[in-house]
Amino acid sequence: MNTGKTLFAQLMDFLPWTTFTRLVQQYGGDRYVKSLTCAEQFRIMAFAQLTYRESLRDIEVCLSAQAAKLYHMGFRQEIRRATLADANEKRDWRIHAEFAQRLIAQARKLYVGDSLAFELENTAYALDSTTIDLSLSLFPWAPFRTTKAAVKMHTLLDLRGSIPSFIHISDGKLHDVHALDLLTAEAGAIYVMDRGYLDFTRLYAVDQANAFFVTRAKSNLDARRIYSARTDRSTGIMCDQTIGLNGYKTSRDYPAHLRRVRFKDPESGKTLVFLTNNFTLPAATICALYKSRWQVELFFKWIKQHLRIKKFFGTSENAVKSQIWIAVSVYVLVAIVKKRLNLDASLYTLLQIFSLTLFEKMPIQQVFAGSGYTSEHAVDCNQLNLFAF
Repeated sequence: MNTGKTLFAQLMDFLPWTTFTRLVQQYGGDRYVKSLTCAEQFRIMAFAQLTYRESLRDIEVCLSAQAAKLYHMGFRQEIRRATLADANEKRDWRIHAEFAQRLIAQARKLYVGDSLAFELENTAYALDSTTIDLSLSLFPWAPFRTTKAAVKMHTLLDLRGSIPSFIHISDGKLHDVHALDLLTAEAGAIYVMDRGYLDFTRLYAVDQANAFFVTRAKSNLDARRIYSARTDRSTGIMCDQTIGLNGYKTSRDYPAHLRRVRFKDPESGKTLVFLTNNFTLPAATICALYKSRWQVELFFKWIKQHLRIKKFFGTSENAVKSQIWIAVSVYVLVAIVKKRLNLDASLYTLLQIFSLTLFEKMPIQQVFAGSGYTSEHAVDCNQLNLFAF
């Protein structure tokens, strides 16, 4: 008995398809297309991401096994791997890139009121990158090492909701620090970075934009102490100092004072030294901000689980970038669904559950017992009322 839409179709209903259609028209994505439109290509690739498919053949076999449900999932015809491979090769990746950016803007509005694990009024971002290794023989357009190819994904993650606000895909040779040149610093925002971004010229530009940064100091930092604030060492804060740079070049690159916070982790015993241009936040908050960087690592972990070598469905630059941007769109889509349906589960838990239930015909909220969500609308879309008079 048909009791409604499949979970996959319900997820796709959260997407702004009018915007997608406009982008397809802008880039001529469906020009001269007789079968498998850009919208269907997106649905298939999204399905592959959600269900951890490993190849084009895997996608074809999986969907063929559920041929009776394809129409209800938004597919007008059976899926052929050759047709999908051709679409990934030729449909402009910028359609999916811009669509992902529209979803990101939508998701950030939903999460703007979320609180962090610590008290903070500023917008906080974590900046990092991940390298996706490729085979040089299959991906010659992305040289990295002498015998390796790679693409690098530079990401600025909004720590409220773990939503990426900026993504740049480059070849593997682009150094992390150059990603700072691609960003326009937001006044009042805090950018959390590891030591790979420690470039005092670029950090001073962030400071001059009235934004803040938190990063790790290198062991060879040449600096002088100007002032020491009182600290409670029982909290792990060993020192909280105002410093000036001594080096001839570094003192010219960053002529202002910096704040240095030394923290000893009571659990691991490891000592970390942080640098920041924010002199008002408590030292404990500076440490907590840096610790929150783990969110961007979790984001990369999910992306890499979907983008291993065997899971690329094409070898051209267009195919690889299309797949990466569709993967980002799926991640953000799940974040939107979580917020709109008030689902009490992490994004990673949601993704795991969706991977097993996409063919089920039940309301999304029923899959997550105890979520606290109740729908204001009837959910049995196609169920007749047997007791109507």
